[in-house]
Amino acid sequence: MAAAAILFCMPLRSAVPESNWTVENVLKQMDAQAADFKSLTADMDRTKVTVVVNDKSTESGHISVRRDDKMLIEVTQPDARTILRNGDIFYIYNPKIHRVEEYNIGKKKSLVDQFLLLGFGTSGSSLKESYTITVQGEETLDGHKVVRLELLPKTDDVRKQLSKIQLWLDESTWLPLQQQFFETGSGDYFIIHYRNMIRNARIPDNDFKPHWPHGTTVVQPQA
Repeated sequence: MAAAAILFCMPLRSAVPESNWTVENVLKQMDAQAADFKSLTADMDRTKVTVVVNDKSTESGHISVRRDDKMLIEVTQPDARTILRNGDIFYIYNPKIHRVEEYNIGKKKSLVDQFLLLGFGTSGSSLKESYTITVQGEETLDGHKVVRLELLPKTDDVRKQLSKIQLWLDESTWLPLQQQFFETGSGDYFIIHYRNMIRNARIPDNDFKPHWPHGTTVVQPQA
């Protein structure tokens, strides 16, 4: 599925034994931050772990997100590619083969958003509608105090893709510093770690428009 394909090493962190946070209090904080969330930019690392062969592969890049259904991921290492979302249209550009895959995600928009934008302006109330939530505790990640949540999907569509999700939420911003997605059946998982995050950055509309080099082939695979 295209949504799972585009998602982006576990960093060292020190555990804090106990947490005073409850699910209700965390969701209230997320509701408050979602009210004035407009955009975000960050550097990111995505590590995929294939458990059965103990294989790890990591990609690095930069993400820009706006709450009006716009997203840009520029993967820089090890192989460059561009992942662009503008409304219901989703693009994956591979410069090595001069090819763009174009998808219309309109019918699967809510499902795709759960993969792509989890925690970026997500309200606590909408998170509660989609997941059974537990607080796993407080930790320190990249020098930030974070609360870790475990999310169990409530819908069959999500459960077919993911068995559970973990979020590390920065207690100063209530945005995710890290996400971990566990794939259903295989036990494989991937971790997305965010650095140098800027909340409500000004991102021009032009950044979210497709600008492919001359000679690029555009295909529309079946999603």
